[in-house]
Amino acid sequence: MPNEPLVSVRGAKKLFGSVSVLHNVDVDFYPGEIHGLMGENGAGKSTLCKIISGAILPTEGTVTINGVSHTGFTPQEARSLGISMVYQEFNLIPEMTVFENLFVGKEIRRSGFVNNRLMIQKSRGIFETMGVRIDPLQKLKHLSVAYCQLVEIAKALLENSKLLILDEPTAALTNNEVDILFKVLDKLRSDGISLVYISHRMDEVFRLCDKITVLRDGDHIKTMPAKETNMDDLIRMMIGRELSQEFPRRVTYSGSGAGETVLKVEKLHNERLRDVSFELKKGEILGLAGLVGSGRSEVVRAIFGADNLEAGEVFIKGTKVLIRHPGTAIKNGLALIPEDRKLEGLMLRLSIARNITIAVIRHLSRYMFVVNKREKDLLNKSVNLLSIKFASVGDPVSGLSGGNQQKVVLAKWLASDADIMFFDEPTRGIDVGAKKEIYDFLFKLKTEGKSMIVISSEMEEVLGLCDRIIVMHEGSIAGNLKHEEATQEKILALASGLKGEGNAKTN
Repeated sequence: MPNEPLVSVRGAKKLFGSVSVLHNVDVDFYPGEIHGLMGENGAGKSTLCKIISGAILPTEGTVTINGVSHTGFTPQEARSLGISMVYQEFNLIPEMTVFENLFVGKEIRRSGFVNNRLMIQKSRGIFETMGVRIDPLQKLKHLSVAYCQLVEIAKALLENSKLLILDEPTAALTNNEVDILFKVLDKLRSDGISLVYISHRMDEVFRLCDKITVLRDGDHIKTMPAKETNMDDLIRMMIGRELSQEFPRRVTYSGSGAGETVLKVEKLHNERLRDVSFELKKGEILGLAGLVGSGRSEVVRAIFGADNLEAGEVFIKGTKVLIRHPGTAIKNGLALIPEDRKLEGLMLRLSIARNITIAVIRHLSRYMFVVNKREKDLLNKSVNLLSIKFASVGDPVSGLSGGNQQKVVLAKWLASDADIMFFDEPTRGIDVGAKKEIYDFLFKLKTEGKSMIVISSEMEEVLGLCDRIIVMHEGSIAGNLKHEEATQEKILALASGLKGEGNAKTN
């Protein structure tokens, strides 16, 4: 490994107003190295990477690239210096072809005309360099999320990037897709590319990274070779304390109405679902497991009125209801915390306060005006209950960390006082400390008699939280497992459409 770093950060500080989010951070990134960047949401990871990639200017400090020090630069200047960042939200155009996405805004021209032939040739060349097979003529909308991720990486490499920052690149990928991505990253490392890898998935960090840097509350805690630490030590460094048992001690709701059916669906059917039937009991956490595309999310979206149903019936507390719109679902005591919190769960330009109160704004109003005391009482209750961290409730919700954004989505639906709640990937993209807080909160809701459906791609999460687990396969229920009989092997067998002793009752 080279003795000289490709990029060195020294004394990096960043203030947003009076709030300090990064304090005197020093870190080096070397060629041919995958460097994991770890920390809770709000630790300063994204701020540091945005400084390195030119998205924001540091308040103090320098970034030295190939021996030349800079106090700040634009994203365009960063790319010219060989630094690119691939964000969680792709900057791609679905209706365009792969090669058009790679060259959009920087088309190759000859004699004033766009030279498609040469761009296609260069696209094939960069994919060959990466060791992947992607047809440059295919429309982007036909690619999986994993291959869209690879197209984003190819865009950076076409600009001759020497340091590539990847922000939660596997958050929406299946295990097979993760393997494909990792093979590409391994090849880039062997070609001398420097990679900064931001992830909350510790198993991936230990599997992939050469070094790990931990940030906490804007401070640089430690940089070390990955082989010289372990998961427990890493958690202690990230959160500054011992993390007790990750999942709460299992509790059973035994209050009024325990065991009663609060939600019953019969033969739900549309273009993605085939005759889905099940029941949800009061005070129960029911898991929906399955591979990506199995119909997990589509089940709750259909019940909630977000997707159309061609056939099927929904009963809430014994009464048949017709839900064709989410507004009707909300009136019937349902809440949906969606998978994509930024696209479907939040209004990023609005304030934290408005995002929390939007679902119950009518109840906070009198004669079309919001009653300030009612709103303030609700906000104080929600903030204290969920420990949401922010400078002011008037700030845009877009400025919060991922964990705190997720808590705002939770607060919005808790304000509605819903009895039946659907959680779709409730901890995707948030850190281990925030995960623990959300797990504790779900169990608190359970002890209060709330009924929940949890959809998760993380097997440990499904097994750790749920009383029963329904496994989906190609739009149908493949099995229904009680907590005590559920194992990863049984769930995967059902999710894959395999039959055998892993299969349990389907009623």
